Amino acid sequence: MGKKKHPERPMIDDLGIRIGEIGHGKFNAITDVQGVRVGHVTLIRGTDVRTGVTAILPHGGNLFREKVEAAVHVINGFGKSLGLLQVMELGNIESPILLTSTLNVWRVADALIDVLSAQNPEVHSFNPVVCECNDGFLNDALRRPVGPEEVVQAIREARSGPISEGSVGAGTGLSGFGFKAGIGTASRQWPGEAGTFTLGVLVLMNTGAAGALRIDGVPVGKELAAASEQEKHDGSIIIVIATDAPLSSRRLTRVAKRAAFGLARTGAVAAHRSGDFVVAFSTTTRRTIGAGERIPEEQLTQFFKATVEATEEAIVRSILKAKTMVGRDGHVSEGISGLQ
Repeated sequence: MGKKKHPERPMIDDLGIRIGEIGHGKFNAITDVQGVRVGHVTLIRGTDVRTGVTAILPHGGNLFREKVEAAVHVINGFGKSLGLLQVMELGNIESPILLTSTLNVWRVADALIDVLSAQNPEVHSFNPVVCECNDGFLNDALRRPVGPEEVVQAIREARSGPISEGSVGAGTGLSGFGFKAGIGTASRQWPGEAGTFTLGVLVLMNTGAAGALRIDGVPVGKELAAASEQEKHDGSIIIVIATDAPLSSRRLTRVAKRAAFGLARTGAVAAHRSGDFVVAFSTTTRRTIGAGERIPEEQLTQFFKATVEATEEAIVRSILKAKTMVGRDGHVSEGISGLQ
């Protein structure tokens, strides 16, 4: 890793880096897990609106009617997310997973209830799952511009296939490790006794101290200049894990805990004011409830390894994909440079 300027921030492959040992899926994204869809709505208005919403759909059907097995792991609880306690208690998810900025959580959840109610008119209680990171450095958070129109659009436009990364959707106004950051994703795919398994990760990245960034173990952050205004340990990260393996909620909890290892490998420490949450779900258990017990416990080690690798890579990609942005009060979040 040198200090020579590069006209475009290179991707991991351009740097000759391969994080981990397990191969990835076709798109190297959470959407490599069959049925998973992702949609973004990005809001950039004037000089002080830099925010958005990202929707993750475990499948394209009615999630309230076809709930998916799920789990939540809290690395550090300094956050404003909604709906996670019921997921932890019941072990399933019944709504799209929406990501947005901190003060937009309640407006987004309200809009998501309207979506769920329209799909299920005879039902009178829902558990909307909404997670957040604070984009107040670049965005005027008190304006809370994400509402029903943006939520409906993000869900309606959610697609499989390649995913936009960096400063898009909920990641529009975020920074990490002293650089511009945002949305990142990666996947891992490997053969198992019951067929090929896929595990994908999507992160909403907004944490890490300037100078602490590591890429595949190399302390590149120490060599690269970062914006002095962003030299802090605070922030947050939301890590969403999807798999097509028929894992029960209990086993998904074990998988979700390993995301913390991937986070640590990039140099983050889950500081006092960092809200670090992991949401994991299986796309197949909606059709075969209880089938998670068919996978021998010892085979979970490969899922643990895949989670660590994909989380680490998704975090790095969230930074490499993000470009310099100017926002509220002239604040500047610099895109990473100097890698070759």
